[in-house]
Amino acid sequence: MKLILYSVSDGPPSLAVQQALAYLDLDYDLVNVDFGAGDHMTAEFEKKNPQKEIPVLDDDGFLLGESNAILQYLAEKYGKDGTLYPSDPKSRAVINHRLCFNLSTYYRYISEYSMAPIFFDYQRTPLALKKVKIALDNYNTYLKRLGSKYAAGDNVTIADFQLITATMCLEAINFDIKSWPLVDKWYRTYKSENPKLWKIVEGGMKEIAEFEKNPPDLSHMDHPIHPVRRK
Repeated sequence: MKLILYSVSDGPPSLAVQQALAYLDLDYDLVNVDFGAGDHMTAEFEKKNPQKEIPVLDDDGFLLGESNAILQYLAEKYGKDGTLYPSDPKSRAVINHRLCFNLSTYYRYISEYSMAPIFFDYQRTPLALKKVKIALDNYNTYLKRLGSKYAAGDNVTIADFQLITATMCLEAINFDIKSWPLVDKWYRTYKSENPKLWKIVEGGMKEIAEFEKNPPDLSHMDHPIHPVRRK
């Protein structure tokens, strides 16, 4: 059976998985989950993912949530040359670190500053901005210490997919990353050397940029975690 990806068109974790599928040249059906309509909050979607989070991969009935786990699974099962997620313990450890760093710090802080205020009743505070700068400082340092072209080595890995989609959230709100020269160089290099993959990310970025100008009305949504902005 063909792979099925339940995805959000502008969701960074979803776009990370879409990049992996494109990189691996895998045939799959893309099912858009309408976040604004609350499709992910339904009992039907809960059967696919009890966390009611997106994306979810369906591989012939094998359902898997959490984008990091999906990326690891796709690379291990469908990888052709081992470069996307190498088996060497040290190389893989660096990739795993970058994935954990993105989840715990990088995307977390960037999302809290860029995405959360667009969709929910949050503000861009000085503290939130400080966290973004800390995340960028950290990543710039990791790139300097490793001395590599990409996030975890000299070729693209699954770590880049996550970190790229996190970084594009900043571009979507016109946040300048030039003060972090190695992050900026990595970001520009990824775009220029991987146009097919960047096109996937760019589509989501343009949607976020439009929502930045005109935030969506989610007042109908009863979200269990985030405060909904009431109009």
